[in-house]
Amino acid sequence: MMMRYQSWGRIPRAEQEVIHLASRHAPFPLERIGNKTALPRGNGRSYGDCCLNDGGVLIDVRGLDRIIAFDPATGILRCEAGVLLSKILALVVPQGWFIPATPGTRLITVGGAIANDVHGKAHHRDGTFGRHVRRFELLRSDGSRLLCSPDENSEWYAATIGGLGLTGVILWAEITLKPIANPYIDAENIKCANLDEFFAVSDASDTDYEYTVAWLDCTAGGHRLGRALFTRGNHATGSPGTPPRAPGRGFTFPVEPPVSLVNGLTMRAFNSLYYHRQLRHSQRAIVHYQPFFYPLDAMLEWNRIYGPRGFFQYQCVLPGADGRTAVRDVLALIAASREGSFLAVMKVFGEMRSPGILSFPCAGVTLAVDLPNRGKRTLALMDRLDEIVRAAGGRNYPAKDARMSAESFDHYFPRWHKLQPYIDPRLSSSLWRRLTGAAA
Repeated sequence: MMMRYQSWGRIPRAEQEVIHLASRHAPFPLERIGNKTALPRGNGRSYGDCCLNDGGVLIDVRGLDRIIAFDPATGILRCEAGVLLSKILALVVPQGWFIPATPGTRLITVGGAIANDVHGKAHHRDGTFGRHVRRFELLRSDGSRLLCSPDENSEWYAATIGGLGLTGVILWAEITLKPIANPYIDAENIKCANLDEFFAVSDASDTDYEYTVAWLDCTAGGHRLGRALFTRGNHATGSPGTPPRAPGRGFTFPVEPPVSLVNGLTMRAFNSLYYHRQLRHSQRAIVHYQPFFYPLDAMLEWNRIYGPRGFFQYQCVLPGADGRTAVRDVLALIAASREGSFLAVMKVFGEMRSPGILSFPCAGVTLAVDLPNRGKRTLALMDRLDEIVRAAGGRNYPAKDARMSAESFDHYFPRWHKLQPYIDPRLSSSLWRRLTGAAA
C-alpha cells in the first residue's frame, strides 16, 4: 500500500510503500521491494527530499532502537541505527558523558546522523558526527554485510558518512562520547549590533568555548545587517549551586493553520522583540543542556506554524575571507526580499575535516534560514542566493535541500562522482534522482 510521507519542511510530499525493519539480524527485504528502489529512513527530520523516495519503497529502521552496549569507563557506546539521540542522552548524561557533535534536535536517529554527517555548535572543536563514529555494520541489497571503520572497509566508511543513506542500510554503529561533569552548560549570550560584531565575538570565542552559535535577525538591514544574539558555552564543572531544573516534556503545536503564521508582520515584530528582550550587552547563566542545544524540541510539530505550504530551509557555507564578504551579500538580499524568518542561525565552522566524501561542512561561515514557501518568489530568491554561494566557492547542505539544481550540486560537490561506485544498485531517493538524473 502506498503511503504519503513528507519531509520536516513539508516540501515535497511523496508517496511510497513502507517496509519496517524490526531486527538487525533480518535479511535485506529484497523480495518485498520487488522491482522498485528503496531508501532507508530514520525519523524523517531532514528538511528536504533526501528522506523520501517517491514512487518507491522506504525501509523504516525506527524498529532498530536498542542500545547494544555502553562502557561508562571509556564512553564507547554501540547501538542500533534507529536509536534516537534523545535515548542516548537519557542513558549517558547521568553517567557523565555527552554526544560530541549534535545538531539542533535530539530527535534524529544515529543512522540519520551518519548518513547526513550532522554538525552542531562544537564544529570548531569536534567536527562532524562522522569523526566520532568508530565503526558500523552496513547491509547491502545483495545480502552482504560489511563492517566499516577507518581501518576496515575504509572506502565504504568514507562513502557512507554523509552518503545520504544510499550505500546500504546501517544496522548498528559504535560511537565515542565526550566526558562531562554534570548536565549543565555555563552559557553566555552576547548582543551583536551587526555582522562585524558577530565576527569579532566569534573569533574571540573559539579558543575558550566549546560551543558557539548565533541567532540572527535576518530582517535587519543597513547598519544593523547581521545583528545577532551570540551564544557561547562550556560544560559546567563542579557543583552549579542551585541546579536549573530539567525541562518538562514540552507541548505539541496543536493544529495546522490554513495559512503560514510566519509573514512579514510577524517576522519583523518577533525578531525585534527577541533581539531586544535581552537588556544587557552580555548575560550569563548556568542552564540545563536541553534548552541550550535543543530549544525547538520543546515545541513538538513546530513545523505546522508554516501552514500547508510548508517551508524551505536554506543552509550554505561560505569559505575563507571571501565567505565573510559573501555572507553580507546573502543577508542583504534576504533582508531586502522580506522573505526571511525568525529561525535563522549563523556559525563559523572550524578546520576539522570529515571522513565523509560528501560531507557538507568546511572552514567558513555557515548560515541557515527557514523561508516560508511563497511559491515562485521564494524559489527565485534561493536561485539568487545560489549565485552568491557558487561565486564564493561555497556549497549548500543536501540534508536540508528541497530544490537545489543539478548544476548547482555538481558545482558544490564536484567529488560526488566518487560516491557512485559505492551506491547500492537497489537504493535511491527523490533527492538523488533530482540532483544526478539517476534512474528510479
